Amino acid sequence: MKKLIIILFSVSLIACAGPKVLDVSTAPEANFSNYKTFAFYEVTALGDTITEGFNERIGYLKKAITTEMEQRQFTQVNNNADLLINIGIAIKLEVQTRETDWRTDGMMKYMGQRNYKWESKEIEVGRYRRGAITLHIVDAAKNHMLWTATLRGSLPDDSTKVAAFANKSVQALFSKFPVQ
Repeated sequence: MKKLIIILFSVSLIACAGPKVLDVSTAPEANFSNYKTFAFYEVTALGDTITEGFNERIGYLKKAITTEMEQRQFTQVNNNADLLINIGIAIKLEVQTRETDWRTDGMMKYMGQRNYKWESKEIEVGRYRRGAITLHIVDAAKNHMLWTATLRGSLPDDSTKVAAFANKSVQALFSKFPVQ
């Protein structure tokens, strides 16, 4: 029983953990002091990524990115930007399961007065969405990537928490940005 409680506690800690920045790469010749303005590439989406709140959620990401860039003294413009920012998003629905096998020592336990047939199988206990955000910051004049970063995490089910999650995620990404 102690092992089960420890495992459940560990899983809950992992599930509550925030988004994780996985890959960060800066071009060796990148000198961000040469750039003053930025803009976003046009966002295009296909397939299952389009949901009823897709444009609103992209808006949350753009707003959070704009805040981070402006804190670093970059200005957002509509035309002729020095830097272009590309947002890549991948979302996958995950199914959480547990095994119905209650054996701990390899022996079947007494299950009641009737002659039960017990099978070990996986049963669904929940669904959640895992997502990844990748940012590419590109020199607009040379069409050369200067910085890229990827972040992964579980997306909130509560739509009221999406904006806060976007802010937290973008802050985590920009904590690795070369300009503080």
